[in-house]
Amino acid sequence: MRNFYSRILKTVASLFVLVFFISTAFAQQAAVQIGDTKNFAILAGSTITNTGSTVVYGDIGLSPGTSFTGSADVVLDGEIHLTNTDASKAKDALTVAYNDVAGRTPVTIIATELGGQTLLPGVYASESGTFEITGTLTLDSQGDDKAIFIFQMASTLVTASNSKVELTNAATSCEVYWQVGSSATLGVDSKIAGRIYASESITLNNGAEVIGQVLAMTGAVTLDKNVVSNQLCITTQTDNELPNTSDNLVNQILLAGSLLLIGFSLLYLARGTYKKD
Repeated sequence: MRNFYSRILKTVASLFVLVFFISTAFAQQAAVQIGDTKNFAILAGSTITNTGSTVVYGDIGLSPGTSFTGSADVVLDGEIHLTNTDASKAKDALTVAYNDVAGRTPVTIIATELGGQTLLPGVYASESGTFEITGTLTLDSQGDDKAIFIFQMASTLVTASNSKVELTNAATSCEVYWQVGSSATLGVDSKIAGRIYASESITLNNGAEVIGQVLAMTGAVTLDKNVVSNQLCITTQTDNELPNTSDNLVNQILLAGSLLLIGFSLLYLARGTYKKD
């Protein structure tokens, strides 16, 4: 009888480990509630400064600051909102989105230097609290255009000159989030994809390009002959997008199936044991 209970315990333990790994494999981050930030390509708290010809697809917002230097040199496909209701609402929504992204788990700790890596969907942070990109970072969504990549930084994001972020296998800039605890600095002629949420300021050096958003909560956004395009996400996403419940259904089905498997296994084990007795 003792061997019988021992075999049951070992079987249950093995099956629960199997359930855990199956559920983890199919788990997916819920959609980030971007709210009223959706239409903005650039958003700042204190000032916006532009030098030379900069191209922006999407709205530009500033709140509570009022100074937008060099606005005449911006080629804009969108609207400018200086300390108005739209800008204020977007800033409030940015705070919500920033806190949402900053609190996502489970977190995988990786190297500070992202260049040269190929990463799958998930939440990433570094022990140093910073991220740097030299060369090319590849983000592979494995065919899922809703797959989410989140990079959490306690302090800074710095990209080197001519560095870039490449999206492969249906990955989209709309589902890449850079949560920066202080400020972000993008190097000369660098290219980055995703939504940059900075607690303080964001600086784009000469020729840097962002396919996504440049959103600074309290500080300035500094531009220098750049391209910032949120066009793809404006046209493809809806306001306050709800989490993907289909993945929860998959998890529920897997859990139910796994529990049934455990039940049948225990019955089979018990039947075999009693036959021997």
